[in-house]
Amino acid sequence: MDKKTKRGEKWRHGVQTLWAVLTNSFLIGFIKGKIYTGPLKNLCVPGLNCYSCPGALGSCPIGALQSVIGSKNYKVSFYVVGFLIFVGALCGRFVCGWLCPFGFIQDLLHKIPFPKKLRTFRGDRLLRKLKYVVLVLFVILLPMFAVDQFGISDPWFCKYICPAGTLEGGLPLVLLNQALRSTVGWLYAWKNVLLLLTVLLSVIIYRPFCKYLCPLGGIYALFNKVSVFSLRFQEEKCVHCGKCADICKMNVDPAVNPCDSECIRCGLCVGACPVSALELAKNLKKKEKD
Repeated sequence: MDKKTKRGEKWRHGVQTLWAVLTNSFLIGFIKGKIYTGPLKNLCVPGLNCYSCPGALGSCPIGALQSVIGSKNYKVSFYVVGFLIFVGALCGRFVCGWLCPFGFIQDLLHKIPFPKKLRTFRGDRLLRKLKYVVLVLFVILLPMFAVDQFGISDPWFCKYICPAGTLEGGLPLVLLNQALRSTVGWLYAWKNVLLLLTVLLSVIIYRPFCKYLCPLGGIYALFNKVSVFSLRFQEEKCVHCGKCADICKMNVDPAVNPCDSECIRCGLCVGACPVSALELAKNLKKKEKD
């Protein structure tokens, strides 16, 4: 990785750090072991950031979507869906690469030395479709139809899968509250097993949760081809050196498909391109000259 690319990565990690701190700055929550319940909690943040994190100032859009998707309070439902559409249409998976705290944690974990990092494997591309299954089944269908006699459903993804919730919310709250420690059971153990697996895999594979399980990444991926902010490729400048594909940790070839649904707009390929054929820019078509 050359100096230009390293500077770009440092800049991106700086933005990730700043955003994680700003959205989780309720410091007294970490001291008292209580979550923030003020007016800001009614608003969603773009990335996956657990509502139950003691420092969280906003709500996770996936958690919010599960809570209201079957609700008769359509104003709230429309707000969450509208928020996801707006953010997706504006920047697509740029959120994953620059603003998601759990994505940042995986970035840092992958920097830990390991004898053999696994770049790809048989079935990798197929396995990436799993996040859409998780989105449809655990975020939409089960919360919408698997309800009790009062019309209330479990937050299926948050409760049974999400390792970000365990790391940001479950572990801190249990460690800071003695009463909670006496109530943990099999579900807490199961979530910690999933978290441990995610941590271990993140050392070996770049962002395994983002690639294979994250429903929020799945939503934003649907907008990658049409989002305003995107990766622009200028074919006339390309010398077909392959450096952009070689450096991409999400296994995308920007010269073939710069708007690939797996692209998180991290900018590594932009820094690696020797002829500046790639750039992160607004996806606005230039008017053709007569």
